Amino acid sequence: MKTVWEKYDEKGWNLIQTFGEEYRQFLSLTKTEREFTKESVKLAEANGFRNINFAHGPLKAGDRIYAVNRNKNVCLFVIGSRPLTEGMNILGAHIDSPRLDLKQHPLYEKDGLALLDTHYYGGIKKYQWTTRPMALHGVVVRKDGSKVNVVIGEDPSDPVVGISELLIHLASKQMEKKGSNVVEGEALDVLAGSIPLKDEKKDPVKAYLMKLLHEKYDIEEEDFVSAEIEVVPAGEARDYGLDRSMIMGYGQDDRVCAYTSLRAILDVKKPERTSCCILVDKEEIGSVGATGMHSRWFEMMVEKLLAMQGYTTLVDANETFTNSKMLSSDVSAGFDPLYPDVNDAKNSAYLGKGIVFNKYTGARGKSGSNDANPEFISEVRRAMEEGDAQYQTAELGAVDAGGGGTIAYILAQLNMDVLDAGIAVLSMHSPAEITSKADVYEGYRAYLAFLNHIH
Repeated sequence: MKTVWEKYDEKGWNLIQTFGEEYRQFLSLTKTEREFTKESVKLAEANGFRNINFAHGPLKAGDRIYAVNRNKNVCLFVIGSRPLTEGMNILGAHIDSPRLDLKQHPLYEKDGLALLDTHYYGGIKKYQWTTRPMALHGVVVRKDGSKVNVVIGEDPSDPVVGISELLIHLASKQMEKKGSNVVEGEALDVLAGSIPLKDEKKDPVKAYLMKLLHEKYDIEEEDFVSAEIEVVPAGEARDYGLDRSMIMGYGQDDRVCAYTSLRAILDVKKPERTSCCILVDKEEIGSVGATGMHSRWFEMMVEKLLAMQGYTTLVDANETFTNSKMLSSDVSAGFDPLYPDVNDAKNSAYLGKGIVFNKYTGARGKSGSNDANPEFISEVRRAMEEGDAQYQTAELGAVDAGGGGTIAYILAQLNMDVLDAGIAVLSMHSPAEITSKADVYEGYRAYLAFLNHIH
């Protein structure tokens, strides 16, 4: 199969680079779920979407509606000309990524240094998160309910923080450990300060740090209990490769699919079937909680939309979901020539060859996968041909090499057809993931083709 680069002429290459730069900038701005939701709403409103809380039925074809859940989910709809009960075309992606979270009581002093205690979120190689500049992103909610947004480490004038590591000269015992234990989870504590507060007897370095935080953010140490602070790699995503063909940045699993899905629904005009894009939280830890895909919030929003159209029964909702079709927009593991043994080369995803369809994911005999029906895959193939979108198919590694899952099986529980479809990533779940700009652009075109050509 030829690459996407070979598909396009110079004009097409310019489109790829332009779209890639827009994505790179968005990725750099949205390192948390809250930030992604906020920026998504800005884009949605700039493209004519209005909040569902201020919309009144009956809705007409072409109406553009969005809803937000707890600042961590966003769902967008473009109303189709056909009844909603005939089903929707849905793109679903997650906007959380592996990271480190500050604990409820994070700040402590030890041996003249102030540190922040963390708990890692999602599946990571812990040693990859040391000795690199890190930033703090999140929100602190004071006891009176007022909120303070925190971003430290992104402005060039900001300080950064990070996690120290054992020097090679003293690491002989450490180097004998298994990779999973080279750095222990409780050792992922962030070094945050070293200046003592003058005349302070107890924990003077910690006291000085809290003095700075109080002066800048008007927060007390007890406010950490109701805070949500994420420790993420500092700095912008970057063009990668001497030819600038790729993007390296934190959080591309799964914000690369979330962004391209979002851009696709923004560009839908007056579809026959209602178009939908649902962006959710907590996929990396099992899609749990009120903001994960297991939450009933998405169903509730669809039921609200149905009620605005005059459909009020459970049968109406069931028909809507049964007739809906979905691409579960999540990344695939890109084939890495440095590690060929973990892949089946003929069933792998390659950078630069377009969006990736996974009939199934899972592990150990497809456990936890959706395993899409071939009839639906055939429909998707036809939609890609009509939209001139290049695609490839893959599995998530060789049999018994490992595996993983997506939100696909959760939506399939509503009795709709679902297929995993995403963009190939190298160094997945690391602080510096890599994608091809060609795949980012072609992924957007594939999602748009799905919304426009599944009938």
